[in-house]
Amino acid sequence: MEVRIDAGRLDRALVVEAAAAVRSGGIVAYPTDTLYGLAADPASAAAIAQLYRIKGRPVERAIPLIAAGIDQVEACAGALTGRARALAECFWPGPLTIVIPAWAGLDERVCADGATVAVRVPAHPVARLLAATCGWPITSTSANRSGGQAPMTAAEVRRTLGDELQGIVDGGPCPGGAPSTIVDVTGAGPRLVRPGAVPWERVLECLR
Repeated sequence: MEVRIDAGRLDRALVVEAAAAVRSGGIVAYPTDTLYGLAADPASAAAIAQLYRIKGRPVERAIPLIAAGIDQVEACAGALTGRARALAECFWPGPLTIVIPAWAGLDERVCADGATVAVRVPAHPVARLLAATCGWPITSTSANRSGGQAPMTAAEVRRTLGDELQGIVDGGPCPGGAPSTIVDVTGAGPRLVRPGAVPWERVLECLR
């Protein structure tokens, strides 16, 4: 299954089939504000196992999630407070991933140490629409085999992974660039997990 959707003229009907594939345990590629990612249901052990197999990803590496909006995150994780709320309001939608306490039901391989999960709201309308249509946050690991070149077009995804996916949502080329910055706010103070598109200085300025 492959659909092409214009990010400037969103049609929810075009992603219904893709969302249904994710909800039934499939893996679907979709565009984000950086690169193409792979969507899976983070609560499905079978889907997450398939995702790790397709990517050849070491199981000790957790998988980040994307959500349709703050409301969708809070529907799963509870109300964001303190530093998590401040960062979400400053940088979402956008390339900042926030590590928060994991919520019940997530596959443990998605979580770091089984206790936390990394999530963001991307600045790409197609990605947000897919998460909204699925009804819960979805995985957001890049649509390539581990160690390979991360794709910026649906054609690249089709060429390398097409036979192993249940769907591709073609939203046109992605802009590329730096990955999202990952910040852990579950400890005594904010911790930079991965530098990226949002400078650490801007993160600290938001939290002052």
